[in-house]
Amino acid sequence: MAKDFKIGPLNHVGVAVPDIEAAVETYRTLYGATDITEPFDMPERGLKVCFVNLANSQIELIEPLHDKTAITKFLARNAAGGQHHICFEVADIDQAVAVMTARGATVLGEPRIGAHGTPVIFVHPKNTHGCLIELMETPKEAH
Repeated sequence: MAKDFKIGPLNHVGVAVPDIEAAVETYRTLYGATDITEPFDMPERGLKVCFVNLANSQIELIEPLHDKTAITKFLARNAAGGQHHICFEVADIDQAVAVMTARGATVLGEPRIGAHGTPVIFVHPKNTHGCLIELMETPKEAH
């Protein structure tokens, strides 16, 4: 296990929303956000996502495409939406899985491709004081 392993920079905060277009409009009109990506579907995950680009990170807006997603379950408990997860970058997702597991964390599922097109994992909220943590391999073009 890599003793020097640690999380990298904050990449984004994931916010579950029942209506992504309404959420985009809120970020534009209430907060003055001007750099927002076009929403796109991730049918393999059952999600529609877009990113509000900020100077130092992003906000990922996430809307379920159907009723069999974790976001749907989240919205059933939080009808107006809300913070779903915090995402940090890591250099190597496979190393992150090995280290998180060795350190006693529950990694939810296997690495999969996230909305940024890079491998991601999620660490169970019971290991992080109630906050779902996404670890995302830093995109290669960012190096």
